[in-house]
Parts: sequence; structure tokens; C-alpha cells
Amino acid sequence: MVEAVRQGQSLRSVARGFGVALSTLQYWVKRAEGKPVELVDWTSHSPGPKHPPSRCSQELEDMVLEARRYLKEEDALGYHGALAIRGYLLELGLKPPSERTINRILERRGAFDGTRRQRFLAPPRGWYLPEVAEGRLELDLWDRIEGLVIKGGPEVEVLNVISLHGRLAGSFPKENLTAVLVRQGLLEHWHRWGLPGYAQFDNDTLFQGPHQHADTIGSVSRLCLCLGVVPVFVPPGELGFQGPIEHFNGDWQTHVWHRFQHESLTGLVGQSDLYLTRHQARTAHRREGAPQRRPFPHDFQLDLQAHPTGQMIYLRRSNDYGQVSLLGHTFPVDAHWTQRLVRCQVHLDEGVIRFYALRRRAPQTQPLLRELPYQLPRRHFRE
Repeated sequence: MVEAVRQGQSLRSVARGFGVALSTLQYWVKRAEGKPVELVDWTSHSPGPKHPPSRCSQELEDMVLEARRYLKEEDALGYHGALAIRGYLLELGLKPPSERTINRILERRGAFDGTRRQRFLAPPRGWYLPEVAEGRLELDLWDRIEGLVIKGGPEVEVLNVISLHGRLAGSFPKENLTAVLVRQGLLEHWHRWGLPGYAQFDNDTLFQGPHQHADTIGSVSRLCLCLGVVPVFVPPGELGFQGPIEHFNGDWQTHVWHRFQHESLTGLVGQSDLYLTRHQARTAHRREGAPQRRPFPHDFQLDLQAHPTGQMIYLRRSNDYGQVSLLGHTFPVDAHWTQRLVRCQVHLDEGVIRFYALRRRAPQTQPLLRELPYQLPRRHFRE
């Protein structure tokens, strides 16, 4: 642009030809005034001065640091904070900056004893399941909402589901939610959208089965295993693992339950279905990159008496002795892996449980801690 102007072209025609503002061209012509083009500094400069006028001089900063060093290492008291530094400089007959400025100098020069809390990046979605974290398999998260009462009507419980990658949502309001109704909700949702790789639940007896008996696998888990879906149970009282479904629960209550006056359960179901329709349209872009779901088998028949096969996963936190509890048993995992997260993979066909170490700070590193034998007893199932 500058060469074109120097060759005699007008400023306006050059600015129009290069697609820049006239003021911009004038700025660069003035920058190059009186210099050969190849010797002009074309880099951008801040309009402000190199050193802000309000900033302390280098000599003053060095004096503050030297005063801090002396007070910390040689003074009898040993106090070396901003207040002590300012008092020491006053004793020397100098004019020190304020305490706030001294603290800024110490922070800028890295002289604070303490360090700020280091914040780590959040792990990827589904980081505790490698196939989910890598986007090869989908994870459906299930949960229920309790304690909703229709005025003059029944108490309502809601079974909700949301998929981790594709944001496929479902909601099933019922009067009294039972394991049978939970299975119906799973079948209805999976009939419509297909089967995920994993289905995640909390440790509610509605999903996991009764806790008072060892080696118990509930009907919901048996349904998942019959369909080739791996049931996953999150650690009791652990935050974060159920975050997506809890967020959806909150949205459902805000946009469906609290916004409208529901006269009956039928009306609530209708309003919930309208919300889900809009929700699916709003999140359609998420399903373009989501993992492929398997088609639901057309000839499927659930047999609750069949001996469970396949794989189950329990996420647990080890105790002070490096032990974890699941299926009514306590298993020794690693005496050095205490109060840490563990992924317990129960391989029913192989008769083993494999325990993997989990760390949020290193989600890609999940070493095998121990492998222990386990055989699920064969017995009649009673619901």
C-alpha cells in the first residue's frame, strides 16, 4: 500500500483497492514517512507508553525485595510481610510505597511464600469408562425424582433418562415407581432410540436390587445384561458422576412441573411429552456426532430366571485399608490405594472381578490394581 502511494496513486484509490479504511492507510504512510520500505518497523505497537507512569521503578522494586530478604533471613523478629517491609523502609528514612503496592510488587516478582491453588482441566465426559470417553459407545444415565404431589391427586415419581453424548432424553411420570415400571421405561426408551453401550444408575434399590442380601442382581440389571447393555452403578454419595441426569432433572422440574398447574397425571404426562419433543429438536445437533446405538432386537423376551451373563461395573471409593464393597462383599484391592476411586468390572462369564485405579487428574491412566475370583451363585430369582 505504501509503495502504491509513493508511486503516485491517490490515498483513496489505494485504500479502496486494498479494502482498508482511509485512516488505516494514512497511519501506515505516516509510519513509513522518510524511510525506505524495507527498513520500516511494520509490527503493531501499543498506543500506551512502554512503562506505565503509575508503575514503580525497577530500583524501588529491587529495594522492596532486598528489604524482604533482610527481614526474613537476618532480622531478629523474622516478620517479612508488606507491613513489616514498609516499616523497615520508613526506619531507613526512605519513602516506601503503600502495603498494597508492596504486595503487588512481591506477587509480580514471584516472592510470595505460598502458591495459588492450581486448577486442573476437567476430565472428558464419561472419563471413567474409556470407550465412552473416546466416543465409541453411548452412555444412558437414569435417575428418578421423588416427592411430587398433584394438588388433590396422587403422589408422583418420575423416571428420567439422558444420554451423555447425544442428549437423547426421556421422562416417565408414574404414581408409584416400581422395578417393573422402571423396566418398562427402559424398554420404551430403547425401543424408540436403540441400545447404548452402558446404562448408569445410582445405588437406589429400585435400580440395583435389595442391599440386605449378598450376591443379589436386581431385575433392572438383569434386563440390561439380557440386552447386552453394561449396567454401571456410581459411588454412593459421590458428586459429579450423575451430573448430566441431575441437570436434566432440574430442567424438567423447572420447565414442566413448576411452570404449569397439573390437574391429573395424564395432563402431566402430556405436558412432559411436549417438553421432550422441543428438547429433542433443540439438541438435535448433538446426535450428529454421537456414537451409533444398536437396534433393539425384534424378538426379545426377558427371562428373569436366566443366570446373568456379561459384565457389570461398580464405581467405588476404597476405604482406609484399600478395600471396596460391592455385591454384599468387601474385597481387598490395594493397601496403598486408599480413599481413591476404583472401577470394579464384574465379568460374570469369566468368574473374575478386575479393579482399576481412577484419577480425575489423569483420566487416561487407569492401571489394573488387582484381579480376584468371583462366582455369582445360581439360585431362583424372586422379585
